[in-house]
Amino acid sequence: MKKSFAVFGLGRFGQSVVRTLVDAHQDVLAVDINEEPVNELMEVATQTLIADTRDEAVLRELNIDTFDYVIIGIGNNMEASILTTMLSKEQGAKKVIAKAETSDQGRVLERVGADQVVFPERDMGHSIVRKLLSNHILSFIDLSDEYTLAAIEITDPNFVDQNLIALNLRERFGLTVIAIKHQGKINVSPQPTDMMALHDVLTVVGPIKGVEGLDEALKK
Repeated sequence: MKKSFAVFGLGRFGQSVVRTLVDAHQDVLAVDINEEPVNELMEVATQTLIADTRDEAVLRELNIDTFDYVIIGIGNNMEASILTTMLSKEQGAKKVIAKAETSDQGRVLERVGADQVVFPERDMGHSIVRKLLSNHILSFIDLSDEYTLAAIEITDPNFVDQNLIALNLRERFGLTVIAIKHQGKINVSPQPTDMMALHDVLTVVGPIKGVEGLDEALKK
């Protein structure tokens, strides 16, 4: 199921988030106060904008309350990060995920309304370990402490020539398949009757534990 994301702050973290979401065929608005990073993503994101997200009028015009997620990647400017987080929640943002560089900054972001605070530098080690321990998770982005967006390769013959109904990933693992990559082509509207082939890549959204469960099932 396609969701909408607004990403504020297009440093390395923000750009990575935008590109990962776009690769998963999600709707993404990319915003930064500087022109250069916006121009880099102009042909990538669904929509781009050069704007100061500390301006309440800007957020109002963006109808920030209509997005499923607001991701704030302004980690190196604490004032801008805190103010953008606070204003986003005041404007009715459903789910705000904010980047922090220190634990103190993280605590402040939580106090002003962030639903989830992420620490990319700290979590990078966790991500590396997760990929090293998995043979099937090609990429992922954690949306919160509990939910993730992941690309998983089908390598188990027991999953081949099975359709999504038979695999029943939602019931077994709580995962929703939002795209299937088959022989280089991406199907962004997979049907329950679509059959799996060896080395197909499923893009799924759901609990981190569910992704780990599917990864374990593929190892058997």
